[in-house]
Formats: sequence, structure tokens, C-alpha cells
Amino acid sequence: MTELAGKVAIVTGASSGIGRGIAERFVAEGAAVVVADVRDDEGQALTAELNAGGGTARFRHTDVGDQAAVRELVETTVATFGGLHVMVNNAGISSPLKKGLFHEDLEEFDRVMRVNLLGVMAGTRDAARHMAEHGGGSVINLGSIGGIQAGGGVSTYRASKAAIIHFTKCAAIELAHYEVRVNCIAPGNIPTPILASSATDEDRERLERFEARIRAQMRDDRPLKREGTAADVAEAALYLATDRSRYVTGVVLPVDGGTVAGKVIPRKPPPGTTPS
Repeated sequence: MTELAGKVAIVTGASSGIGRGIAERFVAEGAAVVVADVRDDEGQALTAELNAGGGTARFRHTDVGDQAAVRELVETTVATFGGLHVMVNNAGISSPLKKGLFHEDLEEFDRVMRVNLLGVMAGTRDAARHMAEHGGGSVINLGSIGGIQAGGGVSTYRASKAAIIHFTKCAAIELAHYEVRVNCIAPGNIPTPILASSATDEDRERLERFEARIRAQMRDDRPLKREGTAADVAEAALYLATDRSRYVTGVVLPVDGGTVAGKVIPRKPPPGTTPS
């Protein structure tokens, strides 16, 4: 398990959920990983765990909505480990769960866009500046199937994820000359803490019932019935981080059990068999 041996990676929003899964997978493959997050206790605990297991990890408090903080994150990583080969722009937040568009006051618009979109744009730019002068690299942006498929609710979140997808393609075209590959992973139906963060205070007592209903709907809409995990997304990130994807850039890779491919159709018996 040495696909990333000698490589240096940054994973933002790495203290939990998908970011944690990616950080763990990268360390297991031999990368030196900078765990970047605003949650100090969780981030430091993960870093200690990774190092105790024989890996190499450092924690850096980073608010990706602050461009100066993102620039310092990249500069500190290069100074500490001597380079940067993989940038995973994973940090993100959800917009509040409201009862419908008519009830949406858009108070969280600036905050959601600053973290979800500006953080990705700044992270891509600052990582690519270094990569362009040092032989290239891989930038992996985390979108969502919510940015591919339209749907009701959390409209600001969906808009931010759609913008990430378009930005990723634009950046891929511009940076290809420098051997910097830029791709997007669009997870779907992956249980993470972000869904809980979308609930407003008055919704919290109903969140458990709401989440159970949403998860059930997701299972019904998903062709593959196995539940997705952060580890599944981490496998996709590993592929995009390595030389196995050296001719891949500007793609959006859904990791969603086939959800965006289309609705589930009723199961039919194989050809040539007689229905019982």
C-alpha cells in the first residue's frame, strides 16, 4: 500500500466524515498528509491517531473561507514537507434546512458560498501555483450529486456545489498546460454529519425522523442497494490522486451508487428464465 509514497497531500475539512476517510486512506498509502480544519480538537485527535499508526500527518487550523488562511496552509505545508502533490478541497457546510423557498431568507448565503465555493477556488489556485512550478499535481474538489441533480430544499448548498463543478472544469482547462489535473468527486447518499448541520434550531427535535425518511428515499432511488461510505469516496480520491489517472482531468465522478444514472426500474427475471 504505497501508491502515494513520497507524496504530500492537503485534505481540508478532514476532521470527520468524507475528509477523514480520505486522510486515512492517503496516509495508509504512504502520503504525508496535512489535516486542515476549523475543529481543533477533532483534527488534532485524528492527526495523533494517524501518527500513532505509523503514518505522517500534521494538523493545521484553517478556515477555508479566509483566502489568507488558505494561502498560509499551502505555504506551511510546502515549508514543512518540501512540496505539495495533491490538494483535496473537501471542506464544506450546508445551508439551513427550511420548509421551502418561500421561507428562505438567504441569511446564510454569504457564509455557505465563502466556505463551499471560495474555499475550493482559493485552494485550487494556491495549490496550483506551487504545482505548476514543480512538475504538476492533482487537485480534487468535492462537489455533490446535489450540484448535478436539481431538487427542493437547501438551495444555496445545491447552488454552491453546482458552481464547484463548473469551476473545476474551467480550472482543468486552464491548468492542463502545467500538468496540473483538476477533477471533482460528487458524493451522494453518504452518511456524514453535514446533514445534521442543515437543521435549524426549531427543526432539531424532528431531525432524526427527517433523516430516516431521507435515507429511506435515497435507498429507494439508488440502483445499488449497499450503503455508501466515506471509504468509498476515499477510493475515488485515491484514484484521482495517483498516476493511474494521469490522463484524467476536468471530470466529475459521482460516487453515489448509481443515483444520478437514473431511477430504479422494477426487477425483471434474467432473459430465458420463467418467472416463478
